[in-house]
Amino acid sequence: MSDYQLVSLANGGKTLFSASYGEKMHPGLGPAAEADGLYVRQLRIRQRIQQHQGEFVIWDVGLGGAANAIAALRATRDLTGQLRIISFDNTSEPLAFALKHAAELGYVTGYEPQLAVLLQAGKAAFDNGSSRLNWEFRLGDFPALLETGPKSALPPPDAIFYDAFSPAKNPAMWTLPVFTDLYRNLDPKRPCALTTYSRSTMIRVTLLLAGFFVGVGHATGMKEETTIAANTKDLIDELLDARWLERAGRSDSAEPLRQGGYARAKLSAKTIAELRQRPQFS
Repeated sequence: MSDYQLVSLANGGKTLFSASYGEKMHPGLGPAAEADGLYVRQLRIRQRIQQHQGEFVIWDVGLGGAANAIAALRATRDLTGQLRIISFDNTSEPLAFALKHAAELGYVTGYEPQLAVLLQAGKAAFDNGSSRLNWEFRLGDFPALLETGPKSALPPPDAIFYDAFSPAKNPAMWTLPVFTDLYRNLDPKRPCALTTYSRSTMIRVTLLLAGFFVGVGHATGMKEETTIAANTKDLIDELLDARWLERAGRSDSAEPLRQGGYARAKLSAKTIAELRQRPQFS
């Protein structure tokens, strides 16, 4: 029996539900609208591709049913240039499920042949309207992949969609070592922004300690705020400020996860001192 099921949303749309994690994918606005608003628009993918020289690289962390990647494809069909998407997941099951239920989900429609090739071969190259796309699917353990050396063999990203299941259900994907390794795989000469649906103090602290500038992300669906991070503050409209740092010091759930298990804890004195030294607060 599949771990994934189709479930209805309040707006009448459909999305995927994982029985093992007990969570829906894109539970607010649904896959198409949420992926477009949270990842594509928030990271200004269209505008950045238009200003970019050479291949624009997106790391799609948490491929799932491919809603985020497909939102990027739909938003950039009329642009000329080269786009590379590298998708990561520890299972291909949600992708296969989404392809099987393409009609009910809606957002998949029109990309079924390409998804079938991606699923079968682990890569697909095709013309996406006016642009050329190279899409790779790296199946396996993402934290382990980042640990393979000083830098992975992958091209460094210009944008990162970070869409793993929640820290409470999938803590191994949200630890400080994972985000430190992720930051280490960036090219400091290549501006890169990351966005995620979480607005938790714990995740924002984790990103800051890993080396990112961190800011307030747009509202989407059921989230009043999301989170955006980058290796340059120029890609962030609203940086977290000293008032946020004060509130973080009072939070009961702010200390980063340093191992795979989930735990809630106040910031240690050492962590507070480290945060105060981050460039955006000093």
